[in-house]
Formats: sequence, structure tokens, C-alpha cells
Amino acid sequence: MSERVFDLILAGGGLANGLIAHRLSERRPDLDLLVVESAAELGGNHTWSFHDGDLSPVEHGWIEPFVAHRWPGYDVRFPRRARGVETGYASVSSERFAMVLRERLTERLKLGAPVRALTGSSVTLESGEVLRARAVIDGRGQRRSAHLSLGFQKFLGQEWETAIPHGVTRPVVMDATVPQAGGYRFVYVLPFSPTRLLIEDTYYADDVALDRETLRAEIAAYAKRQGWQLARLTREEDGVLPIALGGDMERLIEEAAGVPTVGLARALFHPTTGYSLPDAVHVADLVSSAPDLSAEALSRLLAQHARNLWSDRAYFRLLNRLLFGAGEPAERYRILEHFYRLPDPVVARFYAARLEFSDKLRIFVGKPPVSVRGALRILAAPSRLRDTA
Repeated sequence: MSERVFDLILAGGGLANGLIAHRLSERRPDLDLLVVESAAELGGNHTWSFHDGDLSPVEHGWIEPFVAHRWPGYDVRFPRRARGVETGYASVSSERFAMVLRERLTERLKLGAPVRALTGSSVTLESGEVLRARAVIDGRGQRRSAHLSLGFQKFLGQEWETAIPHGVTRPVVMDATVPQAGGYRFVYVLPFSPTRLLIEDTYYADDVALDRETLRAEIAAYAKRQGWQLARLTREEDGVLPIALGGDMERLIEEAAGVPTVGLARALFHPTTGYSLPDAVHVADLVSSAPDLSAEALSRLLAQHARNLWSDRAYFRLLNRLLFGAGEPAERYRILEHFYRLPDPVVARFYAARLEFSDKLRIFVGKPPVSVRGALRILAAPSRLRDTA
């Protein structure tokens, strides 16, 4: 009996590969594909969000089964500015993500199967089993690289049932009226029902250390100040998202040694916000429409896609370097506070990472949100922060 050779193996069952698998199963149902995931379930423990303007109408259409919650707009709060943004906002829960993919992929899933090694055409499991395919896509998540300079957005979130209705009707994407400690800090709130809330304490920081007990205490204190009567904790998640400051995309691509790579390992996330779902949706459409799904062709396609985005997003990395380094930690919120004076369409283009030239100029018009001296220091940054666009 000849050895089975899949058309495509997706190593890792997180956001990027999960959406690729879903889109391929819709557009190319005869493809013999397999998703290999080390955990017992797909998607981990996450809440992914996006703005309406991040996706095209076609993308909105096929991602809809994954959407757990939608709102017509959201709010932001800063010490000297509070406003609503009338752009739709939506969230995908990892629970919903896993449910949709289980129903769609059925026998094309191999869960509880940690990967020991892979190439562009094979996956070796920790059990010693070797799986072969015309192509393997590596979507196993973020890993450290000497060729990326990163800051970090670290957070702890808790989902609570409240004893009485909490009164929050739409997301608070940033509440930066909280004390600023160690960098830019804000609280993020998603109302899932009249008595259910996700509350996240978030920090833009230089390090990845998470003091979970402190963050839990901060969430409790914030809820008390808002008058919310927390009754039952239903879920907790935490994470550290990369924020791109600089790097060398060519060297990052070379690290993959010809293996098609997607997701955080290829810097496919919004450089400033860390949002990764829109990029994952775009890549799923890109792969599912590729005429050639060989390892060599996919490697070229995905590498060029990453190069294009890296070049297009150089402005955001400069903004990040200012956010992390141009001012005192307690004053870094001023950059986002200054940004949110702009009209809704500009804000939407910012989150979609599709700023027009005039938008880029407008972001820094007016009173500088950071000191001129600090900005000049960043522009003459040491090699650690040098960037190749």
C-alpha cells in the first residue's frame, strides 16, 4: 500500500491556519488537507476582534459564521478626550472558532498531535509519525527572531457575569483614564450581554512579564469604580501580542528555510494594535485562490505578501517607536489621545492599516503629542530599532 500524501498539511490549528482550512474547504472542497494541532482543541483561549472597515464585503460574508458578537460602534476614553466611533466592531471567540471548524473539517483534523519538526513537504510528530504532503504551511504562532524588534502589548482579561445589568451597551476599546504604569495602559471592555462583560487590563510594555495577581486586582478595582457588581467569573485569558518596532523582513523570511509560513511568525498582524484577524482573513483568501499549492509556489506567494505588507506599514512602525520611546512612560497615552481627534473614516483606515498620505500627515498635525527632542532621538535610533521597509 502506498503512503498517503496529502495535498496540504496545516501545522498549527490557530487563527491563521484555521481560517485557511475553512476557506479552502469552501472554495476547493476536493482538496485533501489536514490540520495538525498540538492541543486537544483548536484556537486556544482567545478573543479576536476586528472593525468593519478591516475587511472587504466578500471577507465579511465568509467570516460571518465565526462572529460571536457585533456592535454598531465603540467608545474610547482618555484624560482629555472621550468619544464614540461610529464604525462597526465585532468579536470572534475561540469557542465559536473551534465549533465552526470542527463542523466544517471533521476528519480533516488531527488534534493532540505536537509537532517535532517540519519541512515544506513533511511533518514529524513527537510520536515519531511522519506525515507527508505536497505542501506544509507553518502556522504555529509567534516565535522569537533576531530579525524583529518588538515591543509588547500584554494583557489579562476576565469574563464576568454581573449580579445586575452592568449598563454597558457597546465596547470600550480603550479607556486610558486609568493610572499609567510602566508604559501606555488602558482597559478594554466588551459587553456580551446585559449581565456579561469581558474586562481586559492592557499594557504596551518593553517586556513580556505578566504579573497576573496585580492585573486581577486592577480589574476588580476598575469594576468597582464603574459600579459593576461582579458575581461569577466564567473565563480568564491572558496574552502577549507583538508590536512591531523594526526589523529585516528578508532575514525573517530566510529563517523559514523555504517552508510556507503564516501568522505572527511572519509579522502578519497590525503593527500598532496587534490585531491579527484581518491579516489572517486576507491570507486565507490569498491561499485559497492560489493556482499552485505546491510548497515552492506557496512559499514564494506568502513571502511576497509579507514583503509587500512590511513595506506598506513602515509608517506604523515609526509611530510605534515614538509610542515606546519618545516620551516618559506615563505620558505615552498622549499619542493615541492625539490620534483620536481625527474623523471616523481616518480612524477606520488606521485600524485597517490602509492610511492615505494625507492621513499620515494629519496624525501629527497640531500640538506634538511627544517632545520634539524625544522624537528626534527615535529618528536617530540605535541599530536595535533600525528598520528595513
